[in-house]
Amino acid sequence: MSSGYSSLEEDAEDFFFTARTSFFRRAPQGKPRAGQQDVEKEKETHNYLSKEEIKEKVHKYNLAVTDKLKMTLNSNGIYTGFIKVQMELCRPPQTSGKLAPGSNGCMNTLHISSMNTVGEVIEALLKKFLVTESPAKFALYKRCHREDQVYACKLSDREHPLYLRLVAGPRTDTLSFVLREHEIGEWEAFSLPELQNFLRILDKEEDEQLQSLKRRYAAYRQQLEAALSEVRTPG
Repeated sequence: MSSGYSSLEEDAEDFFFTARTSFFRRAPQGKPRAGQQDVEKEKETHNYLSKEEIKEKVHKYNLAVTDKLKMTLNSNGIYTGFIKVQMELCRPPQTSGKLAPGSNGCMNTLHISSMNTVGEVIEALLKKFLVTESPAKFALYKRCHREDQVYACKLSDREHPLYLRLVAGPRTDTLSFVLREHEIGEWEAFSLPELQNFLRILDKEEDEQLQSLKRRYAAYRQQLEAALSEVRTPG
């Protein structure tokens, strides 16, 4: 891999993105969604951390790192580091070119800053894999392991993933990130032509299933009529 954070090695399992803020578009501002109390609690803590507290957390984080993916604290209080995102997509996304091999299901490593938001991370992943669909169709989840239970929580687009990584520590078995499509029922992210296309696909599948069922019963009818004909024929 060549030098610099923005370099990519196509055959590698992990993909790296630059932490420079110019790489991302600023996410639109808005109120965070309700029902995510844990996210809001972490955000509130993030807003009130002093530079000394951040420095201490970064130091402890780096001591616990085992894969050399450490964080770097700048003099202005902004820190950079790495997060890993698992791709868990139920369907192949629309792309402007050939999708990177093994994109779905692989673990992607991104180098970002503490200022980058969830929305910007989603945009970076879609850009890497040439996905042309709207970022609004995808969501970033945090997966937490507590007392032998696994909990998944969808993050607000304005949350900061690197802060969550800093607080949880480097262990991915404690906290990990997953990119998924929005849950079924959140149709507002799709355009009218896309929804109409979904209906056409469903109609086609329904017709195929109906024709298959008719063929099966027609075959059963022929077998039954043949059996009845043999019984009625005198020996």
